[in-house]
Amino acid sequence: MANTNDSSDPLHAKNKAWSGRFSEPVADFVLRYTASVNFDKRMAKADINGSLAHAAMLEKAGVISEQDLADIRRGMKQISEEIAAGKFEWQLALEDVHLNIEARLTSLIGDAGKRLHTGRSRNDQVATDLRLYLRDEIDGIVAQLNELQKVLVRVAEKESDTVMPGIFFSSPSTSASLVTLKAPAL
Repeated sequence: MANTNDSSDPLHAKNKAWSGRFSEPVADFVLRYTASVNFDKRMAKADINGSLAHAAMLEKAGVISEQDLADIRRGMKQISEEIAAGKFEWQLALEDVHLNIEARLTSLIGDAGKRLHTGRSRNDQVATDLRLYLRDEIDGIVAQLNELQKVLVRVAEKESDTVMPGIFFSSPSTSASLVTLKAPAL
């Protein structure tokens, strides 16, 4: 990784006393308490995809060059591979998934990595990443629910003569067969 103590590095301030607000460096226990990287690194794929889309827009608008875009794509591909292989070095001092990926990208491709954030605020990045992450997670949950419905239908068809006690709003009700479960799932 790039030396995050290099004052020419825009991420350097993260290692220095909360960007100059205090006279002493951040204590390790405070870093561990305030950093979200251990939680939000699960959003790495969304962060990378959002950044790639943003880079493509910047190139199309003429803000970055074709070479910058190619470098960003190459760097993000390498980062994705490192994450998938468990070789990516997550740094607690960089606080979150966004800064960790940005720092690694910049160390791999140089200034093109810094230009990636042109026209995009940190809040935009976080909101986009969260939306992309949640969309993927919801798609996965819906697929699992669809599979559960299919299993319930198969069980209901197999056990159509099985009688079970009925319960309606937590009160005993008329007994029913499992096949009655099938109707709503179809």
